[in-house]
Amino acid sequence: MRWYTQLAYGSMWLVARLPMRLFHASGAALGWLFWVTGNRKRRIVEANLALVRPDLDTDARRRLARECVRQAGISLIEAFGIWTNPRRTLAEVREVSGRELFEAAAAARRGLILCAPHLGSWEVANYWIGAHTPFATFYTQPRHPQAEALLRRLRTGGASIQFPIDDSGVRRVFRHLKQGRVVSIMPDHVPRTGGIVAPFFGVPALTMTLLPRLAQRTGARVLVLFVERLPESRGFRVHFREPPAALLDPDPVAACTALNAAVEACVREAFTQYQWNYKRFKARAGSELRDDAYAATGVPT
Repeated sequence: MRWYTQLAYGSMWLVARLPMRLFHASGAALGWLFWVTGNRKRRIVEANLALVRPDLDTDARRRLARECVRQAGISLIEAFGIWTNPRRTLAEVREVSGRELFEAAAAARRGLILCAPHLGSWEVANYWIGAHTPFATFYTQPRHPQAEALLRRLRTGGASIQFPIDDSGVRRVFRHLKQGRVVSIMPDHVPRTGGIVAPFFGVPALTMTLLPRLAQRTGARVLVLFVERLPESRGFRVHFREPPAALLDPDPVAACTALNAAVEACVREAFTQYQWNYKRFKARAGSELRDDAYAATGVPT
């Protein structure tokens, strides 16, 4: 790394020694700022909630949106207290629900796919898994090489191998699973190409086929994983869940519907901690979906 990248890393290392409560308070303040300024994140959250929670009246949905935006601010700032500080991060994991599922699947060594949506404190998940077994994950390559070097260094202690999101990365993940290893995949990215339209909270959403396809072709076990942020900075709770059996259905629509159902079940347990500021229902060419919900908010498509 260049000297300025080393300096940035050293600064973040020092910052990460501050109390986690301070990061959460700062994140909540940032979320409040997003809300009162009518920030882009707020507009996307409100558009998403109008789609997935039509059962709520205007006031109730507004209160829910405000808490979702607050949690979005916390998620952004919290990462700076997690990166470079694995010892404290692991010490703040108070409970692991479904731990026996993870241990059995990892011990079987027939390949394990961790389906880890953008829910709660997903950076904690990387550190917890990395402390128990080597694993691989995908990552989006930043445009600047030094930004990539910094991000990989910050996440040291998490994923032991990081594959780029491209055809070569997919091939390497396939081989990784065939060798009986562990891979973590975030299933709720809108795929750039391909994908299947399947319901998410009852709303048509373009959904990746990669995760179910890998599971079917490699015979790897699949577990759903998320880390819940406990209130008042009391730590974190790791959750492992079995996905629906239909995730392995050879029909891609059935498999993607099961994938979204698995994510939805987890989101319902910590609804406001989901990344609702992401345009989950945006369209891609050929998907026959429209971006009208976002365009109406003034957010560029």
